[in-house]
Amino acid sequence: MSAPGWSVGLDIGGTKVLGVLLDDAGTVRGSVRVPTRRGTEGVVAAAAEVVGRLCADAGLAADDLAGVGAGVPGLVDPATGAVSHAVNLGIDDRGVALAPLLSARLGGVPVTVENDLNVAAVGAARVLGLHGDLALLGLGTGVAAGLLLGGDLRRGHGGGAGEIGHVPLDPAGPRCPCGQCGCLELYASGSALDAAWPTPPGVPAAAAVFAAAALGDPAAVRVRDRFAGAVAAAVRLLVLTCDVEHVVLGGGVAEVGQPLVTAVREQLERQAAGSPFLRSLGIPARVTVVPAGVPVAPVGAALTAREAVPALPVAL
Repeated sequence: MSAPGWSVGLDIGGTKVLGVLLDDAGTVRGSVRVPTRRGTEGVVAAAAEVVGRLCADAGLAADDLAGVGAGVPGLVDPATGAVSHAVNLGIDDRGVALAPLLSARLGGVPVTVENDLNVAAVGAARVLGLHGDLALLGLGTGVAAGLLLGGDLRRGHGGGAGEIGHVPLDPAGPRCPCGQCGCLELYASGSALDAAWPTPPGVPAAAAVFAAAALGDPAAVRVRDRFAGAVAAAVRLLVLTCDVEHVVLGGGVAEVGQPLVTAVREQLERQAAGSPFLRSLGIPARVTVVPAGVPVAPVGAALTAREAVPALPVAL
């Protein structure tokens, strides 16, 4: 069975590798998830396993694919497929040739590697049917954004575009691992919620604190509003620097769903109360969220595996 135009997309994170098989019409034909294996060899092996299982389930061979795309955390050179400082994957070295290594493991199938938030931005635009400039604001262990501007990914001069988590929100705040003080991700990340609202193992802090706040717990309301205010600051920064039409909230915290959007919009309205300029921009209406369970990152990776990102809808 041949599959011209079919591609596999991989979302390679610190805990899991999630892959999807996308056909040439933009329909998801399969999904496979395996635990991440740390280190270069482990990452390549897990990624190859996912590709192999997706192809086997669809009656394909790897060389039937037009390409494989992978989204990874860290600094990425998409021209060479090299990855640096992907510490959550156990890749601390500079310039690990992840794309060539995975391609060789798959028998020469073309492989592209991108930053995970960049592919998530592409996937969100296609899956959610959003047109215009877009930022995918990832709220996970850290905070960063993938930028899709004018239909193209904006990576920046050194691959650091969208790294807004290291913009200081409070220069007098605690020291960040990056070496600065009071960075945004110390307040607007999933890690910040974990520290502010400890929960039993297996219970996400974000879900717990939003549920408790909805029941009127005063401490939970304070934690929720402080967190939403920091996320609102990140949204405002993206709009004021790039004037994106859409800011899509993604990452683990985004699984809270609409209550997160509501809380962030309320904080944006509060922050704009004394500024006719901010009110004129209509920032709250630009905020949306990735629906729970929608695999925007691997879908975006599958699309970017092709020479050009196609302007087609994706069916899940």
